[in-house]
Amino acid sequence: MNPMEQAALDEVLREIVADGATPGGVVVCGTAAGERAVLSAGVVSPFTGPGTPDEHTVYDIASLTKVTATWPLVGRAVDEGLLDLDTPVREFLPPMDGAMPSGEATVRQLLSHTSGLRAATRFDLYDLTERPLHELICHELMENLPGVHRYINRGYILLGLALAHVHGRPLDELATGLWAELGMTDTAYGPVRQEPRVAPTERHEGHDRLWGAVHDENAAIMGGVAGHAGVFAPAADLATYAEHLLAGRQTPLGQWFRMSLVPQAEIEPGLQRGLGWILDAGGTVAYHHGFTGTSLHLAPATGRYVVILTNAVHNGAAARIRITPLRERAHKILAAG
Repeated sequence: MNPMEQAALDEVLREIVADGATPGGVVVCGTAAGERAVLSAGVVSPFTGPGTPDEHTVYDIASLTKVTATWPLVGRAVDEGLLDLDTPVREFLPPMDGAMPSGEATVRQLLSHTSGLRAATRFDLYDLTERPLHELICHELMENLPGVHRYINRGYILLGLALAHVHGRPLDELATGLWAELGMTDTAYGPVRQEPRVAPTERHEGHDRLWGAVHDENAAIMGGVAGHAGVFAPAADLATYAEHLLAGRQTPLGQWFRMSLVPQAEIEPGLQRGLGWILDAGGTVAYHHGFTGTSLHLAPATGRYVVILTNAVHNGAAARIRITPLRERAHKILAAG
C-alpha cells in the first residue's frame, strides 16, 4: 500500500477516534509477500489500558470468529472427508430422534447463510437441561425456504458443534491447533487474561464491565466457545492469517479460500455471499465484519489486505456504526487495485 493510501486510512482512523466512535483502534495494511504498515490511534481503554493500541493489542473479534475458526476448519474437514458441503448437517451431529427441519440444512447453506434457519438467536430462552443444543436447534422449524440469503449466527453455531463431533475434540482445541500451525500465537478463544494489552468491550459507569470475556451473549452461554463468536486476536495475527489466505493455490487453506470466492447467493445488487465471505467489486474484494468493531478485507487478485480492529462497542452499541467510514475507505482502496 502506497504512502498516500496509508495516510488516507490513518486520517480516517484518527477522525473516528476523535469523533468518539471507539476508544482506539489498529489498522494493518499489507501484502501476501509480508509487507506491513501498522496504523494506530486513541487508547486501548480510558480505564484499564490508557496506552496507545498496537498490532499486539488483543481484541474480541466477534463474528470474525466465523472466518478465522469455523470456516477454515470446515474447509479442512471437507478435505479430510469428515464433512461434505451438500449433505445435511444432521449427518455430522450426534444421533437425534424425531423430525429435524433445521437439521436438513446443508453445510454449504450454513456457510453461505442460505439455510432458512431462524435468524434471531436467544439461547437464554432455551432449556439446555432438557436436550443438547444441537437437538434444540435442529428440531426447530425453518423460518424460510433455503436459498435466500439471510445472515444467521446459528448456522455457524451448528457448524462448530458438527466440527467438534466429527473430530471428537472440542472446537477451541481444533482452532488452537490450526492457529499454531499458521503462526497465530496470540489468537485464542476466551476468556483471556485481563491485562492492559487486552481491549475491553463494554463499560458501565466509569469502569470496564466486560474485559477478557466474550461480548456475544449466546457465545457466553455456550462457555465462550462457539462457531460464530468467542475468539480474541491481535492485528498482527490477523495479518499473518491474511497472508496465508492470499498465498494462492500453494496451500490447502489458500485453495479453500479461492474455492470460497465463488458466489453462492446475492445479498443485494452487486454484493454476493461466497462460502463465508462477502464478495464485492466484481469479486475483487472479500471481507467480513465483527459486531465489536472489527473487519478483515482481502483483495485476492492483488494480494493486498487490510485488518481493522477496534472496540467500538465500548462506546455503546450504536457507536460501532460510526466506524463505517474506516471500513469504507479500506474497501475502496483495495477495490481500486
